[in-house]
Amino acid sequence: MTNPDYKALEDNLGLTLYPKRDAVMVRGRGALLYDEHDNEYIDCAAGIGVANVGHCHPEVVAAIQQQAADLMVVPNTLYNDKRSLLLEKLVKVSPDSIKRAYLCNSGTEAVEAALKFARVSTGRTEYVTAMRGFHGRTMGAVSATFTKKYRDPFAPLVPGFNYVPLNKIDKLDAAVTEKTAAVMLELVQGEGGVNIADREYINGVRRICDERGALLIIDEIQTGFCRTGRFFACEHYHLQPDMITVAKSIAAGIPMGATLLGDRIKVEPGMHGTTFGGNPIASAAALATLDVMENEKLAERAIETGDYLQLRLEAKAMSQVRSVRRLGLMIGLELKVKSQPVLEELMRRKVIALPAGATVLRLLPPLVIDKQQIDVVVDHLHELLA
Repeated sequence: MTNPDYKALEDNLGLTLYPKRDAVMVRGRGALLYDEHDNEYIDCAAGIGVANVGHCHPEVVAAIQQQAADLMVVPNTLYNDKRSLLLEKLVKVSPDSIKRAYLCNSGTEAVEAALKFARVSTGRTEYVTAMRGFHGRTMGAVSATFTKKYRDPFAPLVPGFNYVPLNKIDKLDAAVTEKTAAVMLELVQGEGGVNIADREYINGVRRICDERGALLIIDEIQTGFCRTGRFFACEHYHLQPDMITVAKSIAAGIPMGATLLGDRIKVEPGMHGTTFGGNPIASAAALATLDVMENEKLAERAIETGDYLQLRLEAKAMSQVRSVRRLGLMIGLELKVKSQPVLEELMRRKVIALPAGATVLRLLPPLVIDKQQIDVVVDHLHELLA
């Protein structure tokens, strides 16, 4: 019996929002994916930064299976054991300024909640975000995103957003006023090119927010949960935000997000809500995922493996590379050529990577990727970019 034509089914019956690569993935283990013909791929995308603990980690799989047999859904009007334990764990691993968490289903939901919470907590209606930043695709999140191709088709958007260049403190100083509810930034702009915020700049942002009564929201949807070599990228900056938005790798692939909240956030019952946020299966998956991150020391592994990857990249000259930007295992190669043809050739060589703008090749491998797999990836990059 032949398999259905999965590509045709998706092309004809799904709403195509992303350019598709010519492979049907059916299973994964660690840093490897396998297609319907059992071809093996080294995954340096990790579901766009989702599979930090690797694909189908056995401890996460076991937690999901057990929870599915025990209880699959319970509303937020009732207490739940896994949800309560996850809240405790999230606050424990977060910066000291974080005291509570709101659980939802995705990064864009976490951002929407943060924007609402900032308004109601400050009584203000304006925001400052960074050019080349990316915060999601729902109406509030896309309003916070500077890139015109995401915003313009849906105008008019939510008013009150001001955009400033990253690492230009004078521009941010001029933009934050008594009307600013919050400044929202990524410490590493993932979609925007793997651009890393300067420590002096972030210190200035925190100071300006404190002086003018604005909240500071840090978007760690892509940088959180050991990706940069710390549990949160905030730790590199000794930063204490008022809110942190997280998602992606929090539950190893089960859809989940969260808005982590400091003491200044005041939201009354009924002002916001969610049907599925913090459901038992997602909470059980997240608990197991966070345990794996701690027990397997994945933050430390991200530093060690990231150092090794960069050394291997630098071992041979790559004339088509302008620069390499990296924090932990979040890597951007600024190319002198368009990234898409390189990504397509890597795919043919059974390596999956990502773009981060027209000329940046982004690597977000699972944090469990081994050195032998990195050697294979780097050898292909050397051949393609020399």
